[in-house]
Amino acid sequence: MYEYEKSLIMKACMRMKEYRLISLTGGNISLKIDDDTYIMTPSGMLYEDMEIADLCVVDHEGKLKEGFRKPTSDAAALIYIYDHMPKVRATIHTHQPYATAIGMNNDSLPACMVTLIDANHARINVAPWTKSQDIGMGKLAVEYAGDANTVIMKHHGVISFGKDLEEALYAAVYLEEAAKTYCMARIMGSVPELSDEQIADEAAGWEVYGQR
Repeated sequence: MYEYEKSLIMKACMRMKEYRLISLTGGNISLKIDDDTYIMTPSGMLYEDMEIADLCVVDHEGKLKEGFRKPTSDAAALIYIYDHMPKVRATIHTHQPYATAIGMNNDSLPACMVTLIDANHARINVAPWTKSQDIGMGKLAVEYAGDANTVIMKHHGVISFGKDLEEALYAAVYLEEAAKTYCMARIMGSVPELSDEQIADEAAGWEVYGQR
């Protein structure tokens, strides 16, 4: 089932590795098909070894509808996100190092770069720590996301989301770029913040960007 959607997930998996958002088997990707059908990456598999048949189609309870692999251990948290953020149809969970580092000693990452604003629309909040493989990760992601397409999970990683995988991937990649730049800028001194009006102006431009 859903061969096209599975192919999109496989491409996004390779993009995560290409942009160094994950290492080895960390993170996961999921797509919502409908209220009782989700496609998720399997638990604990190297992305470069993964084949399309390894992807898991699960129901609302996280039980397999198609496939033979165990789905990601974050399935319950991801389904919680879909239940409470109706516009979200795709999630990407990573352990990207610079954004995760920001979360170690900050409550948020300011909307400090145009690409971060373009893809995320707002500052990125840091949610409190919760253990992995727990529905609490989904609950905190929903609570702390605010107006952004990404939330940083303290001592853990990042969850990005969007109406499709492209939107979720852009949010994660541009977050990492901004986090790396912000870390370097902080070494050199204080980092001035953009005003709410400047952020809104930049975010509006994304709506007409590209071949849409």
